[in-house]
Amino acid sequence: MESKPESKWGASYRLIAAEKWKAKSAAMGRDVTEALVKYANPQPGMQVLDVATGTGEPAISVFSRVRPTGHVTALDLSAELLQIADERAQARKFTNFVTKQGDVHDLPFPDQSFDLVTCRFGVMFFEDCPRALREIRRVLRPGSSACFVAWGPFDQPYWASTMAIVHKHVGGPLLAPGVKMFRFAEPGSLSAALKDAGFVNGSEEARRLPWNWPGSAEEAWEYVQAVSSPFRPLLDRMPDDLREVIDAEVHEAVRQHAVGDRIEFGVDVVLASGIA
Repeated sequence: MESKPESKWGASYRLIAAEKWKAKSAAMGRDVTEALVKYANPQPGMQVLDVATGTGEPAISVFSRVRPTGHVTALDLSAELLQIADERAQARKFTNFVTKQGDVHDLPFPDQSFDLVTCRFGVMFFEDCPRALREIRRVLRPGSSACFVAWGPFDQPYWASTMAIVHKHVGGPLLAPGVKMFRFAEPGSLSAALKDAGFVNGSEEARRLPWNWPGSAEEAWEYVQAVSSPFRPLLDRMPDDLREVIDAEVHEAVRQHAVGDRIEFGVDVVLASGIA
């Protein structure tokens, strides 16, 4: 259903998982993860599925809420990312926490297996979103919730100070072919997609959350380039004779968000949920 995970996402996530970025990447995403977990409100004893878990969030944070009798399954297409998630869980001596390689379009679970499904920055990338959402509803028990966080609009500080500058100089398509990273930025669009997939009592809210890089502008730009797979074709089109100019302009734009020794971008996201 989707392109091969290693070719599409694996290369950049190796860099996320690398020691160089691991701690700072986790620090930057912590507030979004915490917001989704609070929004989903997992309870002790729940059986939870986290789809598109990547290196293990919010699955690991959710597990802290459902333990000791609850269970979390962290699912992703990439075996490489799941190995990292598994290592993180083992380091915390988690029990009742498993990783599973699988495709959200064809979930490898029986009907009505879970009390909650979570998804952090994954729903935008589902190739056949209606089918994937129907699959998520299928594996939920009646009355249980699916909770998502998705990217808000492209026009926000994090992207305006980085990829928007590259695009201004380079032109052409903003995102890789077929990628709809900002598909749910339009208010009401994600809750509408949930309703179309059969969910009821859908809710949605736009929120600005902290998105802080604990380092310099130069380091932040290096990180963004390393991990932003949807923008890879755009970055690859940067001509050598413009690279220095673009880097300087990005550094200056990012510094506008500097507070002390960190960069405080802020991030616009969409939180949405529906009941099976």
